[in-house]
Amino acid sequence: MIEKLYNLKKNQTDQKLMQKAQLESKIEKLDIEITLTQNSIATASVERIGAISDFMILTMHKNTMKMHIQKLNIEKNNINLQIESIIKEIIELQKESEQFGYILEEEKKERIKKILLAEEEASNEYIQSKYIKG
Repeated sequence: MIEKLYNLKKNQTDQKLMQKAQLESKIEKLDIEITLTQNSIATASVERIGAISDFMILTMHKNTMKMHIQKLNIEKNNINLQIESIIKEIIELQKESEQFGYILEEEKKERIKKILLAEEEASNEYIQSKYIKG
């Protein structure tokens, strides 16, 4: 039973670590998108003939990109909060897993002690029987 609980906690910890990795990859994607949008803001200019041919439209375009960056930063902050809560859960799961691991080790030591005690008793009986016969 303890071994099943130990394995369950290990599996839960692994799942949380995978969740954390997925969220961290989302943050990386958001960082890339933020950087690309900032580069677009820096390189946006007025073209003679094209979609952006007026300074007012260019300003609106840049403001729209800045708002997009703000939205991405808010999403990134929310994901960071999720990661923090997952880290706390991982720590708790690891603590529980270590406790069950310790219990398993203690049970293993007890079994070994019982086996050694049984072997010692058997050897004592053998020696006594030899002594009695002899």
